[in-house]
Amino acid sequence: MTDHLLSQPVWRLIDQSTLGPSFDARQSFATDDTLCTSIGSGDSPATARTWVHHDTIVLGIQDTRLPHLKEGIDFLESLGYRVIVRNSGGLAVVLDSGVLNISLILPEKEGTIDINQGYDTMTALVEELLLPYDAKCEAYEIVGSYCPGSYDLSIGGKKFAGISQRRMRGGVAVQIYLCVDGSGSERASVIGEFYKRGLAGTETKFQYPEIKPDVMASLAELLGHPLTVADLHASLLQVLHKNSELFYSGQLTVEESELLPGNIKRMWDRNEKALSL
Repeated sequence: MTDHLLSQPVWRLIDQSTLGPSFDARQSFATDDTLCTSIGSGDSPATARTWVHHDTIVLGIQDTRLPHLKEGIDFLESLGYRVIVRNSGGLAVVLDSGVLNISLILPEKEGTIDINQGYDTMTALVEELLLPYDAKCEAYEIVGSYCPGSYDLSIGGKKFAGISQRRMRGGVAVQIYLCVDGSGSERASVIGEFYKRGLAGTETKFQYPEIKPDVMASLAELLGHPLTVADLHASLLQVLHKNSELFYSGQLTVEESELLPGNIKRMWDRNEKALSL
């Protein structure tokens, strides 16, 4: 593990993991942009935000360039998924009530947080979360997974988490989805079918992933005993507490709450443009 930034003087936690089905994922990405601005300017401390979205497929920008995107989205919607496009890197992922998302929003002090340092910080966090389970977590690309990348997190060659980053206004949001329970391979099958229908045999310059469902699993499956989003959330509080001089749970400040509507509008506009099929 190279240098990471998990230890902070202050960690604030914003818990949005229990807001329920009406909580739209576009709000999440707008919230992280808002936090990047306030934390980047030094008005707020380093913040961890937890979020859960029900039955949502989050597409990357590249996914919106699929030649038969409408057919792919129609398939997802027929299964009851809401489809949105995020503003951070990566490709399509599945979010549901068994997937815990964590954003670590950090200030870039004097220049830059190296991109790998952002990934290493999140990897260090997950390693600490998994310490009680005596599981060896590795970070490397899992070929055949959805949203593949060099910081896919896996146990025994099966991916349970993926990390992306968003940088703006002096702040860095490192975002992870953790498949805590449920079937990792079933989630992967949904994305695999989305790509099949979205490509429909058409050759594209960009190489979309060829999904192999059996390379993905949830932590509950990999650890061999029940684990819930609430369990992992409780562990997160302990890890943040341990890695700070001051840890507290809070909400958006008044200033952040004033910034949020503009960022939400940008996300809605971006989605309307990207998905105007």
